[in-house]
Amino acid sequence: MIPENATASAAPPRQVLDPPPGPWERQLRRVGYVAHPHLSVHDRLTAPFPDPGSRLRHTLGLSPATARRPARWSPWGWPLLVTLLAGLPRFRRLGSPRAVVFDETYYAKDAWSLLRLGYEGGWPDRLVADPQILGSPQVVPLSDPGAFVAHPPAGKWVIALGEWMFGLGPFGWRFMTAALGTLSVLMLCRIGRRLFRSTLLGCLAGALMAVDGLHFVMSRTALLDLVVMVFALAAFGALLVDRDRTRARLAAALPVDGDGPARPDGRTGDRAGTGPRPWRIAAGVFLGLSASVKWNGLYFLAGFLLLTLLWDAGARRTAGARHPYRAVLRRDCWSALSLAVVAALTYLATWTGWFRSDHGYGRHWADGRGGTWSWVPAALRSLWHYESEVYRFNVGLQTPHPYESNPWSWLVLGRPVLFHYAQAEPGTAGCRAATACSQTILALGTPLLWWSACCALVYLLYRWALRRDWRSGAVLCGVGAGYLPWFLYQDRTIFSFYAVAFVPYLSLAVTMMLGALPGPPGASDRRRVRGAVLAGLLVLLIGWNFVHFLPLYTGQSIPYADWRARLWLDGWL
Repeated sequence: MIPENATASAAPPRQVLDPPPGPWERQLRRVGYVAHPHLSVHDRLTAPFPDPGSRLRHTLGLSPATARRPARWSPWGWPLLVTLLAGLPRFRRLGSPRAVVFDETYYAKDAWSLLRLGYEGGWPDRLVADPQILGSPQVVPLSDPGAFVAHPPAGKWVIALGEWMFGLGPFGWRFMTAALGTLSVLMLCRIGRRLFRSTLLGCLAGALMAVDGLHFVMSRTALLDLVVMVFALAAFGALLVDRDRTRARLAAALPVDGDGPARPDGRTGDRAGTGPRPWRIAAGVFLGLSASVKWNGLYFLAGFLLLTLLWDAGARRTAGARHPYRAVLRRDCWSALSLAVVAALTYLATWTGWFRSDHGYGRHWADGRGGTWSWVPAALRSLWHYESEVYRFNVGLQTPHPYESNPWSWLVLGRPVLFHYAQAEPGTAGCRAATACSQTILALGTPLLWWSACCALVYLLYRWALRRDWRSGAVLCGVGAGYLPWFLYQDRTIFSFYAVAFVPYLSLAVTMMLGALPGPPGASDRRRVRGAVLAGLLVLLIGWNFVHFLPLYTGQSIPYADWRARLWLDGWL
């Protein structure tokens, strides 16, 4: 269950009498707004984690010492267990199918080129190169001249790490995406725990993402979009830690009334410093890496920069600042802008191999060229020219594709992408049917999870607009940064698997909705039992739904009739 406010502490929060509602608040109450209890300033600034030992002791009737032993490891133990269960199916038969799946034909080869040359070299046509790479003996037809590529190098460096360890083969080029996909489950468990102040809800969010079909398929395929998601999620988690630490410093700086609670103070709220903010710098590095994989990572930078500024303004308002936004501009703006500066430096650092090369595409374009910008180093001007060409290519890409889709259809899974299809004759490749079997890899989100997320997003909009719930705003920001920018490019050839970038935030949204089903604190036992049963039933159905579609995610041989029966919507064919 999610508490109605964010102060889920072991001890009851300090409350004072609520002030009488103003006229605007009275109008909002007519449409369902309910104000939070008027807590002390300290409790509003800091939200301590509940004591799991106390909860376990009361539930099972254990002694304090006995209850604290398992409680001591639960904040990490349960997330690690969820991560282990998520990792096992992601690594199982990772090298199957032994084929170049969808856009692996670009990224796996570019990754190997980066590993050998430091930049993306030239390859023959994929109809020639792919069979040579998969053949025995293997032939690697890589040449030195630089090739024009459509995405920055960071994501391909990640794929190259797996190829460095395991060689240029399906297992090698898929290893790092499987590792990052598994790691992202652990990250989301811990992020959800910090966001909701509940280990149970944090693990539930991680488990929901672990059983999402789109996340699962992208974890087992050497494409770039999951890498974008992982770095952006790491930045989101770092900003959450920065938020908690900054608000704790403001709370510690507030004056106190004798032995009573801290009180709001305009001087402290307007002028107090927040000290060094290393987690914000870490977020800048992660956001720079995200944009260095694919350019849509830039939208996470913009969204999270705005989010952290609003968090700072809210903290200073709570601390008693008379002009919170002015205080943020004076005290916090430079540290927030460090996100952009650090991200830009990180982006440039990922191009080190290209800078050091002589044959990278366009590397010496600016050499000997004069003009207005001649004072800028030639290498940077060459990179700018290269990136301008890449931008024009990406914006103007309108090559028809049978599995392209409009972003309006993504949330309802209108048109998933078929990454791989093959037929297996009876008695071969695990086909036990009397007729030919189908082997597919379909980038399809778990339907019940995504359709539940549509409802959850509506609930979060309500929580954010009428309950002023900052957690809802944070989750919606993540969804918006990963989803809304694609509406600017509806005429471009785009695919629904790009949506993996905001899958973690959909999982958090569903978790928040499920946590609210048992009702607020003080709800009747009947309401709580009904809500818990309904939430548990939906989680079980989502898990069953993932297992039902698992053969379509892993390329298993199943009878054609069984494959066809799993295509619930016409757009999935």
